[in-house]
Amino acid sequence: MSAPSTPSRPTVTEREARQVAEAAREQDWRKPSFAKELFLGRFRLDLIHPHPLPADEHVQRGEEFLAKLRDFCETKIDGAVIERDARIPDAVITGLKELGAFGMKIDTKYGGLGLTQVYYNKALALVGSASPAIGALLSAHQSIGVPQPLKLFGTQEQKDTFLPRCARTDISAFLLTEPDVGSDPARLATTAVPDGDDYVLDGVKLWTTNGVVADLLVVMARVPKSEGHKGGITAFVVEATSEGITVENRNAFMGLRGLENGVTRFHRVRVPAAHRIGPEGAGLKIALTTLNTGRLSLPAMCVGAGKWSLKIAREWSAAREQWGKPVGLHEAVGSKISFIAATTFALEAVLDLSSQMADEDRNDIRIEAALAKLYGSEMAWLMADHLVQIRGGRGFETAASLAARGERAVPAEQILRDLRINRIFEGSTEIMHLLIAREAVDAHLSVAGDLIDPDKSLSDKARAGAQAGVFYAKWLPKLVAGPGQLPRSYAEFHPSGHPDLSGHLRYVERTARKLARSTFYAMSRWQGRMESKQGFLGRIVDIGAELFAMSAACVRAEHLRARGDHGREAYQLADAFCRQARIRVEELFGRLWTNTDDLDRKVVKGVLAGTYEWLEQGVVDPSGSGPWIADAAPGPAQRENVHRPIR
Repeated sequence: MSAPSTPSRPTVTEREARQVAEAAREQDWRKPSFAKELFLGRFRLDLIHPHPLPADEHVQRGEEFLAKLRDFCETKIDGAVIERDARIPDAVITGLKELGAFGMKIDTKYGGLGLTQVYYNKALALVGSASPAIGALLSAHQSIGVPQPLKLFGTQEQKDTFLPRCARTDISAFLLTEPDVGSDPARLATTAVPDGDDYVLDGVKLWTTNGVVADLLVVMARVPKSEGHKGGITAFVVEATSEGITVENRNAFMGLRGLENGVTRFHRVRVPAAHRIGPEGAGLKIALTTLNTGRLSLPAMCVGAGKWSLKIAREWSAAREQWGKPVGLHEAVGSKISFIAATTFALEAVLDLSSQMADEDRNDIRIEAALAKLYGSEMAWLMADHLVQIRGGRGFETAASLAARGERAVPAEQILRDLRINRIFEGSTEIMHLLIAREAVDAHLSVAGDLIDPDKSLSDKARAGAQAGVFYAKWLPKLVAGPGQLPRSYAEFHPSGHPDLSGHLRYVERTARKLARSTFYAMSRWQGRMESKQGFLGRIVDIGAELFAMSAACVRAEHLRARGDHGREAYQLADAFCRQARIRVEELFGRLWTNTDDLDRKVVKGVLAGTYEWLEQGVVDPSGSGPWIADAAPGPAQRENVHRPIR
């Protein structure tokens, strides 16, 4: 039986797009959140200190696997070969399957290893240091591929059917993005039309990480609303070898050359209704909920990159001499080394803290995970850039070229290329700013949102005004004073013989209140126009990220000191990081109100209107003339299928 014809791409207004994104959010805060409280001006140190710890059995299981994985990385993975051939060898992928690496996060009852989030992230940092492409392969499979959505939303039958395959034999991929749809899922065009006991999928998906080699796919598609069908964006588990699926292209990128990322076309692909994950219309909520912890995989690999960058910077800067002494002892280079060391310590603190809180499940970590992804991806890129600068001309030279002329094959330029995508993957920096800002002001919108909603009636606005009055009468006075103004607060963070971290925590407490006051003032000033002030919101979020990282660094330093594990050195690194972060925070506060945002908007309008087109004269454009966005009209494939399952 043929399915009904598919509708054309949805046309939506900006407001409709926002409503779709808002509907997909988790609306309630059922558990406490350290980061949410921080944005509200409340420094809840009790939520993260003492540092939460994994159970002994989880540590033993995790350490045993890390030892096996390290041996595999050192003996079986050749990152240079993957970079040269732009492909992970089949034997390596098969070896990872046999090792159980594809089932790290899958429960043991389904054949997985049952690792905690903490040890899963440690494993990603380790394998990602051997080859970032392998880190991406494993992360895409387990963090956003089939295992995690099924773990959270799948039926028992679906778990029994698919999780054992994902744990040992099958590779999975996540398919949401389309050629003309990125962070605006309201315009999703891939359809899933009900037809008897099946759905019929039609559409094209872009940047399908793992899609070229995948056996199972999580596909987001729009179900048309009809009798008996709620409709909306819906998630499905799809067999990659189903009739009508074509991988039309294996994409190539500036970094992650071994990434098996492609363009996947669906033409009348039949999917059993039993393979639908959750109810119709729940697809975006499933995707966002999956990403609450799934996003932690990227900062895990950023931590690994930071550790490697520090090792290379240390060894090179001690060996290379200029003007009579090692280059690392020259202040201009030394400041970069200090930044790499302190930031690596802080990133690991953020990652371990967020991961352990995810394992304990007693806190809501949606903001913490988003901040870890945002902060980790931005800071890792800076660390890699500093490493290239420290290496000088050798930093710009490829590892293969260095080896060819007899020097150590340090892939500094490669790590810079490989890390660049993390500022775009799983939510670009710009989108992460908006996502985190929305969550950070949720308490305000909950009590006063109707006041700035143009569609609300006068009676609704009156009720909102009354609610807001009660909330702010209690909240605002608490932003005036706090423990950060008392000189002996957080005294346990100033043990004898160690740098004073208590002063940094007092700074965090004071600054959190200042941040909350700034947010409230901006909302009062701009009201409904606040959502358009993306520059301001981005700086608010960046300040919060620095405060979160400072808090995590101090808590980790005290935790290491208490257990006698490099405590003095940890305190030094935390102190250095906090001093560097405070400088960045003060600069961000200054830019909240002194910036070129308004002028920038005028210039942008002029650029887009062609006002400055004369400025582009004098160059040639090697990109030629083709379409900016490829045609993604549904229909049969016109290209050879490059799907390459690993057996």
